[in-house]
Amino acid sequence: MTVTWRAGLIDSCGGWAEAAAGAVSLVDAAAFVADGERVQCRDTVPDPSGHGSRILQLWVAGGAAFELLLGQVFLAGGPTSPAAVAAAIDWAVAGGADLLHLSLGLSADRAVFAAAVQRAVASGCIIIASMPARGAVVYPAGYAGVIRATGDARCAAGELSLLGPWFFGGCPHMAGANTAAGASVGAAWVTRLILNGPKQATAGAVVAALEARARYVGAERRGRAPLLD
Repeated sequence: MTVTWRAGLIDSCGGWAEAAAGAVSLVDAAAFVADGERVQCRDTVPDPSGHGSRILQLWVAGGAAFELLLGQVFLAGGPTSPAAVAAAIDWAVAGGADLLHLSLGLSADRAVFAAAVQRAVASGCIIIASMPARGAVVYPAGYAGVIRATGDARCAAGELSLLGPWFFGGCPHMAGANTAAGASVGAAWVTRLILNGPKQATAGAVVAALEARARYVGAERRGRAPLLD
C-alpha cells in the first residue's frame, strides 16, 4: 500500500466543494479568527477570495492521492493575524499533518508565529512557504527549517529552479493560464511536485529530492539562464 502525504493547506479555502475531489481525501477543516488576544476556532465559510481554492485545484489537477486538512485563516477577504495562522499550524500538526503549505507571508516576525513554526518543525512536519523572489524577507519563509518557494518565469508547468539554500522556484501561473500570479502560485507548484513524488521522512530529504530535479540554478537573470541538463 502506498503511503500518502497528509497535507495541511493554511489559506482561504474553507470547504471541499470548492475543488474537484480527485484522489484527495478531506480529513478536516476549521477556521481561525483572532479575537483580541484569543483565537476562535469556527466553522469554515466559502472562500472569500478564491486564493486557497486555486492552490487546491492546482494540487488536485496533479493527480496525486493525499489526505487534506484545511486551515482557513482568511475569512473576509482581508488580512489575517500571526496568532490565527499560528493556531491553524498547531491545529494541523495535532491533526497529523506531515506537510504544511502556506502561500502567505507576514511582513514582521512575531513570537507567537515563530513558536508555532518551531513546534511544527520539531515534530517533523515539513513546511513550504511562499517568499518573494526579491525584496524583504517574509514569514514563515524566513524561519529556520522552512522550505522557501516562489514563482520563476523560467519554469514551465512541472519545472523547478534552485534559487538558494532551501529556496526553490516554480511555474508562476496556473496551468493553462498566461497571467503571472507570482510567489504564491509558484510555491503551490513546488508543493505539487512534492505531493506527486514519493513521501519523504524529513525536510532535508525533500530538499535533496527537489535539488536533484531542478532545471535551473541561480536567480532569474535577463538573457540566457544556466541549465542543469
